[in-house]
Amino acid sequence: MATLLSKRRSKVPKKVESRRGCFRSCVTMFVYPLPAALFFMILMFVWSSSTTYISGRIVHVCVSSRKLSNLYCLSATTQSNAEFHLPFTNSTSQEFLEKEIPVLEEKLEKDSGFPIPVSEDISVNRNLQGDSNDVVQNPTPLLEKRVTNDEVEVMSDLKDDTKEVPDVAVDNPPSILEKEVRSDVAEVMHDLKEVSHDVNLENPNPQNDTIEEIKKARKVVEEQLRVQRSWITNQNQNQNPNQCEGRGIYVYELPPKFNKELATDCHNMVPWVDMCKYFSNNALGEPIPELGNRWFRTHQYSLELIFHSRVLNHPCRVYDENQAKLFYVPYYGGLDILRWHFKNVSSEIKDSLSLELLNWLEMQKPWDKNLGKDHFFVLGKISWDFRRKEQTSWGTRFLELEEMQNPIKLMIERQPWEINDIGIPHPTHFHPQSDADIRSWQRTIISSNRRSLVSFAGAARPGALDNIRSILIDQCTSTSEEHCKFFDCKSGLCDEPKSLVGLFMESEFCLQPPGDSPTRKSVFDSLVSGCIPVVFDPFTAYYQYPWHLPVDHEKYSVFVDQEEVRETKVNVVERLMKVTRKERDDMRRYIVYELMPRLVYGDPNAKFELFQDAFSITINNLIERVKSLNLE
Repeated sequence: MATLLSKRRSKVPKKVESRRGCFRSCVTMFVYPLPAALFFMILMFVWSSSTTYISGRIVHVCVSSRKLSNLYCLSATTQSNAEFHLPFTNSTSQEFLEKEIPVLEEKLEKDSGFPIPVSEDISVNRNLQGDSNDVVQNPTPLLEKRVTNDEVEVMSDLKDDTKEVPDVAVDNPPSILEKEVRSDVAEVMHDLKEVSHDVNLENPNPQNDTIEEIKKARKVVEEQLRVQRSWITNQNQNQNPNQCEGRGIYVYELPPKFNKELATDCHNMVPWVDMCKYFSNNALGEPIPELGNRWFRTHQYSLELIFHSRVLNHPCRVYDENQAKLFYVPYYGGLDILRWHFKNVSSEIKDSLSLELLNWLEMQKPWDKNLGKDHFFVLGKISWDFRRKEQTSWGTRFLELEEMQNPIKLMIERQPWEINDIGIPHPTHFHPQSDADIRSWQRTIISSNRRSLVSFAGAARPGALDNIRSILIDQCTSTSEEHCKFFDCKSGLCDEPKSLVGLFMESEFCLQPPGDSPTRKSVFDSLVSGCIPVVFDPFTAYYQYPWHLPVDHEKYSVFVDQEEVRETKVNVVERLMKVTRKERDDMRRYIVYELMPRLVYGDPNAKFELFQDAFSITINNLIERVKSLNLE
């Protein structure tokens, strides 16, 4: 450039100067912007292959180098590794209840007297000073007064239940049990409103003022679970067509854009993984012959497709809507979220398909007849992904819409205060087709040589200061593999079902700490492998799956308070050493012979006579629930 300028100053004939100046100007015009253009293209590439979430002063970016198994990038949780601390009843956990449940926030009513709907993160961070890197770093007067935004959400969800629980037709009287729940919720809400004016937010120990409110909040959750369990039927009606009278299931023939086209877009759903291999073979995935002929590489988000294929083959399916008792809406809402999850699009675009679906449903006579009370959806992601807050861009607001309050929503993780949210098991890799398949696998896992007392398959959460995973890893790796074996998921071991199932089959106990949300697919993988899960957060299982797991959790699991682990009051491996062999054998027999068949999804052509799988139990209970409403 210096040479050019120098030459330009020299005296030369005008013709030469003009000719050279034009040429050099053209070169300069094209060359000079190249560095900026190149930088802009790189920036656009990174942006197009990432998704960004801003929480307070923290920016989370999920780029294509992240693994598909990282649920923070695949689940619309407000905070990475958010913890959920909910009320839990057990004679050994009263201290847990009184210490772990946060103070319920005062007054959140808006114009109607009810709070603005909340979304995915109802986690309660015990550290009110907010020293965790994953806590929203946006101080407010409420935070300064030791009341977190998460507590506000807990309060909001509890208040919402006063108008949404239970869900019964206006013209039909609710059951006695549902009346009790409504009365309990109303009583809790009244007391919460009263205490909101009395609690001194400057009190350094606010828990002392709210013990009764905590107990009442716990009672609401327990009562709702009791109602959900009242819909359980013990009749095995899944394969006998003669018992389908009054039990007809109608499957809506939705426009393909609501389901089939979402699945066929699997190549572009996740930037660095082709999801089509998981959606093959009726969404069971590719076979795993090393484990047996009923084992497949099933993705945890395939539930919507698996359930759809099973309903289509159900013996009680009817094609006349007037003969139906139950209506299934096969909308792949989880895939609808996933397809936008790694693209920077507006919230309006994310919500557009679900709103279009509701417009379509409102034109259908069955929906209009009972306002969706006899309808159900299956959503393959956690509830919080469908409850986007106004100030965030994650997920959709599908489950916050008024039209979605009446139907039953089946999903792998439920919202704790929504009576129409029902948790059903995560899909595992085992999909039996007959009773013989189940019997064969029972014989395999009951006789398995369990060489390790404890195992843990997972990865540390260094950015989440309250997460106990690092402590568990230290406790596990500080002893021999005979006592505890650790699979580091960062190494890729957890991506191979054969290795993971093999680990669980060789272990007596499997540690199941919360990850990015309370529930873990690994809980069901361990149960299907005959490994006793060790649970640290009650919401991981005990408050999630009322139709598939028993009330008495001691039959199939061991509970260790995660607060004791966090404060290093307990060495989990040493505590599990104290469990007698008889206790272990009793739990394992219950898991293998009673529980395991109820937790797996048979393939689309499955026919069971002796057992009910997770699908059959769900459908039978749904029909029982609709019958209890006494709808026309």
